[in-house]
Amino acid sequence: MPVETEITPSTYTPIRAPRGTKISCKSWQQEAAMRMLMNNLDQEVAERPKDLVVYGGTGRAARSWEAYHAIVASLKSLENDETLLVQSGKPVGVFQTHEYAPRVLIANSNLVGHWSNWEKFNELERAGLMMYGQMTAGSWIYIGSQGIVQGTFETFSAAGEKHFSGGDLAGRLIVSGGMGGMGGAQPLAATMTGAAFLGIDVDAERIKKRLKTGYCDFMVTTLDEALRILKNAVRKKENVSVGLVGNCADIIPELAERGVLPDILTDQTSAHDPLNGYVPTGMTFPEALELRQRDPKAYQERSLDSMARHVEGMLRLQKMGAVTFDYGNNIRTFAFQRGVKNAYDFPGFVPEYIRPLFCEGRGPFRWVALSGDPSDIAVTDDLVLELFPENKILRRWIDLARRRIKFQGLPARICWLGYGERAQFGLAMNDLVKKGKIKAPIVIGRDHLDCGSVASPFRETESMEDGSDAVADWPLLNALLNTAAGASWVSIHNGGGVGIGYSLHAGQVTVADGTEMMAKRIERVLTTDPGMGVIRHVDAGYGEAKDFAKKTDVKVPMAK
Repeated sequence: MPVETEITPSTYTPIRAPRGTKISCKSWQQEAAMRMLMNNLDQEVAERPKDLVVYGGTGRAARSWEAYHAIVASLKSLENDETLLVQSGKPVGVFQTHEYAPRVLIANSNLVGHWSNWEKFNELERAGLMMYGQMTAGSWIYIGSQGIVQGTFETFSAAGEKHFSGGDLAGRLIVSGGMGGMGGAQPLAATMTGAAFLGIDVDAERIKKRLKTGYCDFMVTTLDEALRILKNAVRKKENVSVGLVGNCADIIPELAERGVLPDILTDQTSAHDPLNGYVPTGMTFPEALELRQRDPKAYQERSLDSMARHVEGMLRLQKMGAVTFDYGNNIRTFAFQRGVKNAYDFPGFVPEYIRPLFCEGRGPFRWVALSGDPSDIAVTDDLVLELFPENKILRRWIDLARRRIKFQGLPARICWLGYGERAQFGLAMNDLVKKGKIKAPIVIGRDHLDCGSVASPFRETESMEDGSDAVADWPLLNALLNTAAGASWVSIHNGGGVGIGYSLHAGQVTVADGTEMMAKRIERVLTTDPGMGVIRHVDAGYGEAKDFAKKTDVKVPMAK
């Protein structure tokens, strides 16, 4: 790819997805992909939109500005029987396929096994040959921090149910690190469960963004000030969140030294990327950024040392009685490699709290109103409650989300739905678009953290019943099946959430445009996609999945 002119503050033009019913592409399928790509880079949504970074260290929506503009131009000219191919954020080809085929197929950050590591990836990225797609950044379905709020809410609630005899965490203290695109969901998710929350981040701007969007209540610069607010909140059982400007490698060990014991302790710093995500201790934030540019190797060494100290602090607090778990950023692995031999003494969140949901094909299902009108989301909120009135957790979530979630970019919603429920809801939304009760088509997608679309031994597939944690056939089958079923765009990524070489995962997005053709595609995709989660867990030997497959007639030829 030719070297392009550097984007500077004087040449950068903020991006905002079009709203309304007028389209500039040849159908809503292409228009939806274009709007969602643009929405990923909306200043309300992306962490560093000028750099094309959406979230998670360097998770990009496109490889370069030249590639971004080429993608948009390709989508605008793409025929309804053509498919655009995107290789690590760069459009590389258009082929004639058929109307039922995806309009876009995306592959991000994928490397041959022996070379699948950060060192090789960074070398290729510097050469302009690759980009890091994270999960929903490079697949154009990120919806801001709301995208992870509900999953975090579900996890905190599950921890409350398991350890404190109830999902209401009033009078409890949750402590975590990271207030970026993913971690920034934590303060709101915690207070939605009734808890008080302390979030730690070295970047004050990230905390300020959470204050602005209503996700966090206070920002402080000293631990003393944070504890003064939080001790009072815990005593009064008030759900208050505090963002502390500081480094987890300093603050977490200090909490242990002071004997300040969180009820729940986790971490969502971008530790999956020791170079571009995590910030070492012993220097100011600007000094760290300067070292990152000047001497990447020295920076990474200091970053890994800080992770070890961070995890050692977590282990001390766990030993003191804090319910401690890894939230899937691979920090335990890096600490272990740095000599913390008991780094895995605290579990990952999926085997501890989420896997029973995966066995039923349940996971984070999201949708976006392409009209840009929040009233369209209000209609869908009513619809999902009408369709599933018996789901008390869903009702609680939707009620809380309506009151407390501020939309970032295009209005969107997320909730956890399972096999059967997703297809039912998708078809009902398509029907409302057809009848004009929703003003414009709805984009239906999900996180890559889902029931059957990921292989990630330190996160979603940690401690599988049959030892198949590292088997990566499943996300590949998921992507192939969703392509065959007719998703609007499909993606396969390496490394999202935990870093290059540690995961393989797939995503799908399907557009409800009100047509009969899309009704057929929605029913297929929203059955096959969560169905993969059911068969994956049946194959791994989970009794809950076997029972669910029999009850719902999911066909598994050789169920164990």
